[in-house]
Amino acid sequence: MTTERNTTQHMTRHTTGALVTGANKGIGFETARQLLGLGWQVWLGARDEERGAKAVAELAALGDVRLLVVDVTSDESVAAAVATITEAGGVDVLINNAGIAGSFSSPDETVPMDFLPVYGVNVLGPVRMIHAFLPLLRESTHPRIVNVSSGMGSFGITTDPSRLESALYGLVYPSSKSALNMITSMYAKDLPWLKINAVDPGYTATDLNGHNGVQSVEVGAAPVVRMATIGADGPTGSFSGQQGELPW
Repeated sequence: MTTERNTTQHMTRHTTGALVTGANKGIGFETARQLLGLGWQVWLGARDEERGAKAVAELAALGDVRLLVVDVTSDESVAAAVATITEAGGVDVLINNAGIAGSFSSPDETVPMDFLPVYGVNVLGPVRMIHAFLPLLRESTHPRIVNVSSGMGSFGITTDPSRLESALYGLVYPSSKSALNMITSMYAKDLPWLKINAVDPGYTATDLNGHNGVQSVEVGAAPVVRMATIGADGPTGSFSGQQGELPW
């Protein structure tokens, strides 16, 4: 029965399919655009249906892009997303891009409640998505997961005086990305049948940082797309950026 279902799915969906969360703007939107340019089918994940529909309309001329309304903080919403994609024939690549910056308070002004919304999206969101989508990814012949992390989550980068990140202080967002990196590493050890990697897009001009980033979304999305499209000989359990492997 399983073999028959696999065959049916791959006959229905002739191209590689990816789901990108938080894709109605910024790096997520650009990731979707670049994957469409490679001939992929793309599910554009967005929490807000109106904004998501607008983004899909902007990309529609490039290929098979479909709106998926999904809130990564909601079990019900994620379950509905799984049902929708299952009905449509499955997915090969999950890109956990949705993220929020939260409070920019200094460490001495940060309180426990500041962590909850950020960890809810940046840490529990990917865990919720991965857990829910693993059955579908098992049906793929080349399953991939890309967790969009940050250099701010790297101990090596944030303690390197030559890096911009070493001069930025914060408890909430950086620690959420450190947690995501560890989660990526642990999944990789537990799930050797798929490729799962964390990616730092670099300091990209998006709403997350008030468009203060020093590079474009086109540049920021490139390492995400690179990890989404790795072959069977590609890495798993890695953390990389624009120039390749990064320190944890």
